[in-house]
Amino acid sequence: MKDNSKLIEEIKALAKEKNAIILAHNYQVPEVQDIADLTGDSLALSIQASRTDADLIIFCGVHFMAEAASIVCPEKKVVIPVKEAGCAMADMLTAEQLKEFKARYPGLPVVTYVNSSAAVKAESDICCTSANAVQVVKWTRAREVIMTPDRNLAAWVRRHTDQVVHAWNGYCPIHDELAVKEVKLAMEEHPGAVLMAHPECTEEVLKLADVVRSTSGMLDYARSSDREEFIVATENGLLHALQKENPGKRFYAVSPKMICTDMKKTGLEEILSALKDEAPVVKVPEETRIRAYKAVERMLEVPRD
Repeated sequence: MKDNSKLIEEIKALAKEKNAIILAHNYQVPEVQDIADLTGDSLALSIQASRTDADLIIFCGVHFMAEAASIVCPEKKVVIPVKEAGCAMADMLTAEQLKEFKARYPGLPVVTYVNSSAAVKAESDICCTSANAVQVVKWTRAREVIMTPDRNLAAWVRRHTDQVVHAWNGYCPIHDELAVKEVKLAMEEHPGAVLMAHPECTEEVLKLADVVRSTSGMLDYARSSDREEFIVATENGLLHALQKENPGKRFYAVSPKMICTDMKKTGLEEILSALKDEAPVVKVPEETRIRAYKAVERMLEVPRD
């Protein structure tokens, strides 16, 4: 196993010198999660970072996440270690496409999942996360809503509200391609385990789940549960945090193929380079940022259940 101790020391020293905060999404590789100041879901990380006095944010994730940090932390410099780290779901919807979709349903509120570009958020009325999507749609009190970009999250909302949801046909390939037969095989291999699934999975998979949660929601559930075994139906990077927080419990990946290659592009060397160069910078244009921030701000007004 590679000894990264010198590299880790250099990163920590440089981060301190530059008053930088390192954020890592729950799907990042273990060594990146371990060196981060904060780990978690994308938007929650940005909001937490906004409450710090850091001057520089190193966001270990994908591009829309760094944009979210720029939206809520305009006074801070936001750097993504790997510029090419993108999100297939976020790329499935552009601002122009959303404008055209809105024109088909004039007057309906647009609820947009945070896994989207800043430009798309700016064309939306309110954002949601995978944890609060149901509450946000209910809160609109609209008989019909538009939901973008994830069709599976929209289907989950339909099951839990009496509202009509017009969904954009986007999806996360990692979650969407998880087959029922793979899930049933994992259940057969671990018959006593709780099946935790992310709402980006298909409706057929979610119907098999014992609990449906966001990544942070899975961490909360596993921490508080008296059960000892869990099958995890989301990107396999989450298993590191689950096992780290719950050493006495056992966690099983629902399938070895649940890997997002974009989330694995960032390593310690890339973090060090990002700190040294303070690049590549992600900066959302101010006009777009203000409009996108309003959609995020409205979401923060929604009461939690």
